[in-house]
Amino acid sequence: MTSETYEVLAIKYASLMRRSPGNFIGGDEHDVEMPLDYYVWVIRNAERTVLVDTGFGAESAAKRGRTIVHPVAEGLAAVGVVPESVENVVITHMHYDHAGNLALFPRARYHLQEREMQFATGPCMCHDVLRHGYEVDDVVRMVRNVYEDRVQFHDGVSELAPGIELHRIGGHTRGLQSVRVRTRRGWLVLASDASHFYAHIEQDRVFPIVVDVHDTLRGYRTIRRLATSPEHIIPGHDPLVLARYPAANEGTKGWIVRVDAE
Repeated sequence: MTSETYEVLAIKYASLMRRSPGNFIGGDEHDVEMPLDYYVWVIRNAERTVLVDTGFGAESAAKRGRTIVHPVAEGLAAVGVVPESVENVVITHMHYDHAGNLALFPRARYHLQEREMQFATGPCMCHDVLRHGYEVDDVVRMVRNVYEDRVQFHDGVSELAPGIELHRIGGHTRGLQSVRVRTRRGWLVLASDASHFYAHIEQDRVFPIVVDVHDTLRGYRTIRRLATSPEHIIPGHDPLVLARYPAANEGTKGWIVRVDAE
C-alpha cells in the first residue's frame, strides 16, 4: 500500500427490516424480505484516515424505528479509530442516517457539496416529503460547524487527497456525493445512496426516496465510469456488502469488512 492507495472498511452500525416492494419505484413483483443495513466507511493508509458519513444515534433510531446493532463509536474502536482524533469527514449527504453523531468528532473538518447545504436549508425543506429524511438538529449543527470554520464545501468534482476524490451525483438529494478511492485492487467507488442496493445500479432501478430520477440514472453511468469494474462499486445500504468481502479482523465478522480486498 502506497501513500496514494488505501484500505477501505465498511462498518455496519444499524439495520431495518423491509420488503422489496418498498425499495423500488414501481414496487417489486417478487415481494421478498430486503432489509437495509446502515454503514459508515473508513478510508485509511499510513498517512491519513478519512471517515465517510457519521451514521445516527439512539434518539434517531428510536424515532424512526431503526435497530442499532453496534453504535458508530464502537465500530470505529473495533478498527482502531478514535473519534476524537478524526480530522476529515466526508458527508455524502445530510440525511439523518449519514450526518448524525456529529458531536463525536470535535476535531473534524466536514467535506460537503455546496448544493447539499443549499438543499437542506432552502425552500425545498418547506415540503414534508423532501425534508423527511433530514433531522433538523443535525442540519443546525452543521450550520454551526460552518460558522466555526469546520466545513469545506465542494462543487462537483474535487480531490480530497491523493487517491481520494469526491463526485457530486445528485438524484437522491440535490447534493449527494460519492467517493472514489484508489485501492490495491483499483479504483473503488463508495456510491452511498446514489445506489442503495446492488440491484439499483445493476438493473437501472430507482429507490423511492428521490429528488430527480434522471439525475439518479445519469449518476449510475458516472459511477460505472469512475469504478475500475462493476465489482468496484459499493452500494450504500446492501447487506450483500458484508457477504462479498472479508472481515476486517477476527472480532468483526458479520459487521465490518474490507471492501478494498478481492
